[in-house]
Amino acid sequence: MEETRRILFKNENGTETTVYAVPGDSLLETAKKAGVALDAPCGGRGTCGKCRVRVIAGDVSGEQSRSITPEEFTDGWRLACASYAQTDVTVLVPETAGAYRNKIRVTGKDGVRENAVFQRLREELKAAGSSGIELIKTDLSEPSVDDPAADRERLLRKLEEQTGTRAAGIALFALRKLPTSLRTTALRQADFSVYCVLQQQAAGFTVLDVFPGGENKAPVVAGLAIDIGTTTVAALLVDLANGEILAAGSAGNAQIRFGADVINRIIESGKSGGRERLRRAIIDETLVPLINSLCETAGIAGTQIYRAAVAANTTMTHLFAGVDPAHIRLEPYVPAFFEIGPLRGADLGLPLHPDAQLITAPAIGSYVGGDITAGVFASMLFKKQELSLLLDLGTNGELVLGNGEFMMSCACSAGPAFEGGDISCGMRATDGAVEACTIDRQTMEPMLTVIGPEGQKPAGLCGSGLIDIIGELFQNGIINARGKFIKEGKRIRRDAFGDTAYIIAFPEESAHDMVDNMVAGTAAGREICLSESDIDNFIRAKGAIFSAIRTMLAVLDFDADMIEKVYVAGGIGSGINIRQAIRIGMLPNLSPEKYCYIGNSSLHGAYSMLVSQTAAEMIEKIGRDITYIELSTHPGYMDELVAACFLPHTNGALFENIE
Repeated sequence: MEETRRILFKNENGTETTVYAVPGDSLLETAKKAGVALDAPCGGRGTCGKCRVRVIAGDVSGEQSRSITPEEFTDGWRLACASYAQTDVTVLVPETAGAYRNKIRVTGKDGVRENAVFQRLREELKAAGSSGIELIKTDLSEPSVDDPAADRERLLRKLEEQTGTRAAGIALFALRKLPTSLRTTALRQADFSVYCVLQQQAAGFTVLDVFPGGENKAPVVAGLAIDIGTTTVAALLVDLANGEILAAGSAGNAQIRFGADVINRIIESGKSGGRERLRRAIIDETLVPLINSLCETAGIAGTQIYRAAVAANTTMTHLFAGVDPAHIRLEPYVPAFFEIGPLRGADLGLPLHPDAQLITAPAIGSYVGGDITAGVFASMLFKKQELSLLLDLGTNGELVLGNGEFMMSCACSAGPAFEGGDISCGMRATDGAVEACTIDRQTMEPMLTVIGPEGQKPAGLCGSGLIDIIGELFQNGIINARGKFIKEGKRIRRDAFGDTAYIIAFPEESAHDMVDNMVAGTAAGREICLSESDIDNFIRAKGAIFSAIRTMLAVLDFDADMIEKVYVAGGIGSGINIRQAIRIGMLPNLSPEKYCYIGNSSLHGAYSMLVSQTAAEMIEKIGRDITYIELSTHPGYMDELVAACFLPHTNGALFENIE
């Protein structure tokens, strides 16, 4: 019987994890089971090249990958998914291998408030109802021999008089704090003044929390809006009294080490213990640290979050709730639920008030989820008179076409290219990501716009940068309609595997010279390049988007020029160059003025649900009103897809006279 091998994972941040590998398990599989952060968007197929590790002791088997140069291979670099321990081994894990969770980005409220779409949404929400959570201060009469009512009954009686509504009760969390809160002042004397957090419902109000009154400052009553994306999780901490943003943050979804797309996640969930591993990845490894960071930034306790709203695709919602998603990928593609809840944050293991209500945006179909219903509300498409199109370009591509009279939706297998998956140098839109680019026609030298502080070196491409570079390569005749390189130059590299690439940044120009070298101990860094394989992956992704649009229009017997407004949303970056996206055949050839990048519409929709119960009910109605079509079974879709997998398209007439 083959014996187990001892694996010591040494992370660049100084932490170490020791685990014993099951015979036949790769280093990646072993890392997954041990909770070691290793990015694997391709699900361990060896195609993305992102699970790079360095073996510094012991022997491993496995063939050299095209993602590892001969020099790196000699120096011990391997892909974890293609390496198997033959002895006890020690493995160095660079920060870049776990980039999906190493950096939680938390900011103040300004970045969100500057978004014009969000500002308009805030104005719309002013006319809607409140969240049902309110703060009220009350002064109680002191108990006496003649009036010996208990604290609870005395408080509820006074609140009923003050609000004119019926009391349903008081939460145990609040009851435990009540005696001290009523009798605490700066002079340590009883004044029986107290702040109460009330939750208004049809059966009456419930006291969720109490705080000392008197001279004390009114406590913050907070809510939490969350967008759980397949690649990235984003959240807003909100003051429910006025809807103001207290803090905003994002982090990589730690589930990505089980694969970049929902199909790989569903497959993983079906393995022994898989569903619990995925649930812990999103809760314990992603959301709990993110929420704690938001609270620290805002200076409040997690127990001051009394309401939460979540928008996510159908699979992510199932895995978040710990519900089996297996049938989402099996014909007839029926999930366990479209609507769920309300839930309690405490039941899911989130660091919120123990009785905090958590609501989720309803799904429309197996592959069109609550992130889209939330996005439809945020874009206000459901109220428009003109024919409008919503495109959510995240890890998957979802579309909604319609107006105030009808709405139709579909999902296409665009893959994770728009958020960096399936692209060797791809990354999400965070510091170091190239978000825009121009290429000199003569010298083929790139001019890059990189996210981050001044002087930030490039680390990879986010979606908007990817569109720009491919558009520039095609426009300048460096690649042909199939995405193959047809020019030579110092920026063009051809490797021993027959793949050709455009070098975006040489090792000395790359951020990787400051990251990998600390682990490798070598003088040379690692270049950032876009290969023909990457371009091919992107062409399939953009082709899926364009063919889905064409198919939806054909179902309704509409022409593209009937679309008056196109809302582009998702984690593609800070915005995309619309002309480039049209030029490469990703978007219809409409006037650029018809396009509007609206940012994270899913998060904005979750915010709406959070601050307004009326908005939450409207989003539920939107979910029921949208018609879902399954593209894979629609005649003609595959023909459209094949035709769209060229730059820009096999039908050149569709892209004549691009502005």
